[in-house]
Amino acid sequence: MSRRLPPLNAVKAFEAAARHLSFTRAAEELFVTQAAVSHQIKGLEDYLGLKLFRRKNRALLLTEEGQAYFLDIKDLFSQLSDATERLLARGAIGALTVAMPPSFAIQWLVPRLAKFSESHPDIDVRIKAVDADDGSLSDDVDVAIYYGRGKWPGVFQEKLRNEVMIPVCSPLLLNGPKPLKTPEDLRHHTLLHDLSRNDWRAWFQQLGLKDINVNQGPIFSHSSLVLQAAAHGQGVALGYSVLAQPEISAGRLVMPFNEVLLSRNAYYLVCEESQAELGKIAAFREWMISMFNEEASLERLPLQQ
Repeated sequence: MSRRLPPLNAVKAFEAAARHLSFTRAAEELFVTQAAVSHQIKGLEDYLGLKLFRRKNRALLLTEEGQAYFLDIKDLFSQLSDATERLLARGAIGALTVAMPPSFAIQWLVPRLAKFSESHPDIDVRIKAVDADDGSLSDDVDVAIYYGRGKWPGVFQEKLRNEVMIPVCSPLLLNGPKPLKTPEDLRHHTLLHDLSRNDWRAWFQQLGLKDINVNQGPIFSHSSLVLQAAAHGQGVALGYSVLAQPEISAGRLVMPFNEVLLSRNAYYLVCEESQAELGKIAAFREWMISMFNEEASLERLPLQQ
């Protein structure tokens, strides 16, 4: 036997109007017009075949049937709201699988993960290193961190931070046999490339330097590799500032020049639209934004003079 349910929007309008004994206040609570509330209640009365309200001396009163119906249903919406809150609260605990590029995981998230665990001990973060950044989310991933333009269709996406490319090298290269004092001195050093030679090419073009060979030097598949090569004195890298910052703070890398290259890409947090406000995802997103904002306000890239 199927359940006979009235139109639920109409019941919601009736409950609000009966509680306030006012169509106007019910409309304000529900963010609709008074006419819409009146229409919903008229439809409910037609469905039930009963009058639920009557007016007396310009006051709105419940009929006997309306009073009985209100007493029976008045707790239903509170129970529904409480059940929803309990369900969302359950979503604030448990495992959270986060996909991201390997270099971002190694250079940025892993060193800071303990801070998130301290403030959210009920959320068990599981890191999945992936190279894909096409905006698609596999079934086993709750959240992804992508580096790109933020134009992935069909998913929720929030920009975390813009990025700049910065020249970095080992401190040992600054005053070695061929010291680095100006960008022109790079002609005497090995250039280290992240994925392609395009970044160094754009950096030199921005400075108007045309006679330095960018077609020399090794190319690395991951940003963390090119930064490690630079830290070991194998050449000068043009690295992502967010990823290079831990090495700079530790003194393993320095910036030999002030000139930077603004990237057209940025870091984004991506998840399913329907999951964006789920407790554990919202908590991770807010923490990421807070960390990036905090570090951006405090960050002072050490520039070698």
